[in-house]
Amino acid sequence: MKRRVPIALLPALAVTLAGCQTAPPPPAAPEGDDDHGTIAGATELAEPALHLTSVSPTGAVHHLDLLDEQVEPLGEIAPPTSLETDGRFLYAGREGGVSLVDSGVWTWSHVDHFHYYEAPALVLGDLTGDGAPTVVASDLGAGVHFDGGEAVLLDLDALKDGRIEERFRLDAPAGPGMVVPLPSGALVTDADGLRHVDASGAMQHTVPCDEPAGSIATNVGVVVGCADGAVLAVTDADGTTLERIPYPDGATDRALSFAAREGRPTVAGLTGGDAFWLLDTRERAWSRIDAGDTLARVSAVDDAEQHVVAVTTAGEVLVLDGETGETLARTEPLVSASLSDPDLAAGVTLQVDADRAYVNGAAENALFEMDYADAARISRIFPTTDAPAFYAETGR
Repeated sequence: MKRRVPIALLPALAVTLAGCQTAPPPPAAPEGDDDHGTIAGATELAEPALHLTSVSPTGAVHHLDLLDEQVEPLGEIAPPTSLETDGRFLYAGREGGVSLVDSGVWTWSHVDHFHYYEAPALVLGDLTGDGAPTVVASDLGAGVHFDGGEAVLLDLDALKDGRIEERFRLDAPAGPGMVVPLPSGALVTDADGLRHVDASGAMQHTVPCDEPAGSIATNVGVVVGCADGAVLAVTDADGTTLERIPYPDGATDRALSFAAREGRPTVAGLTGGDAFWLLDTRERAWSRIDAGDTLARVSAVDDAEQHVVAVTTAGEVLVLDGETGETLARTEPLVSASLSDPDLAAGVTLQVDADRAYVNGAAENALFEMDYADAARISRIFPTTDAPAFYAETGR
């Protein structure tokens, strides 16, 4: 039986949510207004409706409820080659398009507390473009760069209403690139570095950034990785400021991608070797940590114990000390078969939240849950009928 309970049935919570609406919301207003993140047809819950939403190699989408461990099919999409998420929407990329799925579960921040919602999950449809897509998604929105030379910013409010609409579609240099959403507008990679554009795509200004790769949103600002460091976009009432955070003198490698527990200031950067970078966006400072193992994935928990969770190329999950790099715990190889298969390795994903870490194994037909604060204890293994080639933790 589900433990999830609509918040309207729990009047005692009105004390802790003083000043917040707990009755059923009026019909839709945009998230972020006085409706506390609600939309028409959604139910407010007493706790987050955390799920693992997975996609098989053939495009079958399944929803695993982490509360009652029940699995339900959500539908079919085109077979993907990549998957990104903002914690609610899934963006499944393939040559020539991106399939969009609304998981129907999300968390809305009200600064000092959170509200949790559930609505029907939907396969929303497809965004098409020229070439292979790179998606950057966060609670600020989703940007899609097609390597044939197109840059698209999606309308997040429209997505919440079940519609796929574009804020802009711009010409961009062919090849690798990114469209990185900001609170207003986006950063678009081009031959000169990063173009800061407004929500209509109009140019604001540019900032140098050689070989841009990797982006993440933190509670300080939005990070874009560059060959010599990072650009941090910080937005306040006066607009968006672009700051450069260079690597320390003598740095010989760089972060190629970033991952962290959602909404934290410190993020981990994967280098492709035995070391990783930690970028503290609050302090504007980098730290290079030698893990002693070649890493396939790494994510900063950014908790009081400075935990960092990683997956080695041998398929083990490590818990590391983010200050010293000491290995605090190590699992047996969990996803070695998936990482050794070139067709499956790109889909192996590590995600961390405030309590647990998750990793998928398509070859192993399983999703693994670990308690990183308890010596990487395997708390649950979820066998899957369809291989979880890609997955995302949703509801967070």
